[in-house]
Amino acid sequence: MAIRRAMSGLIMDRTAFVGARYMSSWWRSVQPAPKDPILGVTEAFLADQSPDKVNVGVGAYRDDNGKPVVLECVREAERRIAGNLNMEYLPMGGSVKMVEETLKLAYGENSELIKEKRIAAVQALSGTGACRLFADFQKRFCPDSQIYIPVPTWANHHNIWRDAQVPQKTYHYYHPESKGLDFAAMIDDIKNAPNGSFFLLHACAHNPTGVDPSEEQWREISHHIKAKGHFAFFDMAYQGFASGDPEKDAKAIRIFLADGHRIGIAQSYAKNMGLYGQRVGCLSVLCEDEKQAVAVKSQLQQLARPMYSNPPVHGALIVSTILSDPNLKKQWLKEVKVMADRIIGMRTALRGNLEKLGSPLSWQHITNQIGMFCYSGLTPEQVDRLTNEFHIYMTRNGRISMAGVTTGNVEYLANAIHEVTK
Repeated sequence: MAIRRAMSGLIMDRTAFVGARYMSSWWRSVQPAPKDPILGVTEAFLADQSPDKVNVGVGAYRDDNGKPVVLECVREAERRIAGNLNMEYLPMGGSVKMVEETLKLAYGENSELIKEKRIAAVQALSGTGACRLFADFQKRFCPDSQIYIPVPTWANHHNIWRDAQVPQKTYHYYHPESKGLDFAAMIDDIKNAPNGSFFLLHACAHNPTGVDPSEEQWREISHHIKAKGHFAFFDMAYQGFASGDPEKDAKAIRIFLADGHRIGIAQSYAKNMGLYGQRVGCLSVLCEDEKQAVAVKSQLQQLARPMYSNPPVHGALIVSTILSDPNLKKQWLKEVKVMADRIIGMRTALRGNLEKLGSPLSWQHITNQIGMFCYSGLTPEQVDRLTNEFHIYMTRNGRISMAGVTTGNVEYLANAIHEVTK
């Protein structure tokens, strides 16, 4: 009996030892992830004790005092929602009312495509979630396809399609010398891509460059994409925020629709309603007919189910409350134009201050570009000098968030840029 107990103890000790060895080794190979370049800029800014510090790295709107903004139409919508609606789960496809209003913004208030029920659409976790959901849909139903992404683009686009295991290729977009669109090279890449490729397009206010094709260039892009049988997927994160007019900012999409494309669209309310933390957006896919749209929507919902089951309700209630009420929608249109106009005004002020300083360089691209970001042309070394000598923070690719430029700091910013570029 004593021997049996001793043997039993040895077995238990050995089992415990083996178990402990495995448990201690499960995560031993995990290394720290590289820091996000944009979040790293914000961390460095917050740690800086200089009273002169300026953050032009953050991708969120600020007022002329550098403070976050909650739109009055959003405040009013929240007042109406508070205590009057339940917080039950939404369906997997999200708020039907929010999706309906969102489609009108992209496809047109009186769109025949909406009336014909040819659009498969679901609420998504802002634009990021809409892109990821589409990337997974692409992988599942077009497993041999690839996605063409512009150079440069929002860095997370690469992460999204990489994690969905969709092969990526790139196409020319930005022309560093002119600080504008490399249109001829872009068209060549569209022509040379294998027939039936997927192309990721920024609908307006290209991030990070602020460089958008002209209306005529969009028509030519549409023509060549259609001729090659490519699929155009639009990421529209800035509708209304770019020009101040949601209809104008949807022009590229309307051109493609008029040309008979079947497109996909990711929409977000982070920028144009300031709902950054609410994570409310929409993914839509235009189909051949209602029957196909029903099938596609069911598959999008099936993909969403194991990811997050169903989307959050509060942001969807805010959006649907604003867009379904004529007075609140009118107020939103007015407020989004105020935001866009302030950004445009800061572009003019920054360029004017640089020219007033006698800079030998051309700064015309500051006002030619549009949206939240200005692709300044500053080198990584010049950006480092701005940070180290002037306490000005931005990403090392020279992208300036115009939302961080105010009447109080624009002259200081211009002087610093002049010093590191003259």
